[in-house]
Amino acid sequence: MQVVLGDRRYAVEGAWSQPSADAPLDVVSQVACDSEGHVHAFQRTPPPVVVFDTAGRPLRHWGEGRVVDPHGIFIDGHDKVYLIDRDGHALIVCTTTGEELLRVGSGRPEWRGCFNHPTDVAVDAAGNMYVSDGYGNHVVHKLDPKGNRLLTWGGPGGGPGEFTTPHGVWVTPDQRVLVGDRENNRIQVFSTEGAYLTAFTGVYKPMDICMDDRGVILVSDQTPALVAFSPAGEIIGRAKPMLREGHGICADREGNIFLAELYFGRVSRLRRLD
Repeated sequence: MQVVLGDRRYAVEGAWSQPSADAPLDVVSQVACDSEGHVHAFQRTPPPVVVFDTAGRPLRHWGEGRVVDPHGIFIDGHDKVYLIDRDGHALIVCTTTGEELLRVGSGRPEWRGCFNHPTDVAVDAAGNMYVSDGYGNHVVHKLDPKGNRLLTWGGPGGGPGEFTTPHGVWVTPDQRVLVGDRENNRIQVFSTEGAYLTAFTGVYKPMDICMDDRGVILVSDQTPALVAFSPAGEIIGRAKPMLREGHGICADREGNIFLAELYFGRVSRLRRLD
């Protein structure tokens, strides 16, 4: 099977991930790529993190006993791994081998605080972290690199700057914060200080956001579809590469796209053809 997104074609490889007996996959929530092209799958069954090489073979796994409810994962340009523990109400920062560097959150739900069933995290060029506190608070928190909260914006609703289940977050190279406002069927765009800029529409219950190697914004939604936006928010492609929505997505430096297929217990790959 092949799909098209804008001017690129991809081969759909549903059986790309090859789990092993000591590193099985089941409920894969989200995925992230490191600088070596390795894919880190964050799943809700042990072990929480399974790392695959570029051929889909498991390299290592870690995180047992440290995460209650795996939900979001992000890897920055320095190969720091950021984990969102949804029902553990925590943000955990680790090395790619699982050494814990920072933990933010009390482990208890915090109404209007950090955190109340958070969903995702992204990091800007200065190392500030943006956490979509999606299921309980319906806000976005900005934290400094040490985990101190700098500001919070949003709140329940459907107006500009309001959210109903902010489920995915991404920071663009020009320092805009994209937030997947799932139940409002839109991607809201903010400055890094929380000022509302605009919204991208044309998606149905957006699940996750990433950017590919050329700066195209990719959004998975519950149609199920994978939607490609230009940096300005114009839809330049749409495809249906999966039977159910990709709960999480990421792209490597070669332009390949990876999908966390929550309901099928696997990571699939859209291998770039041109």
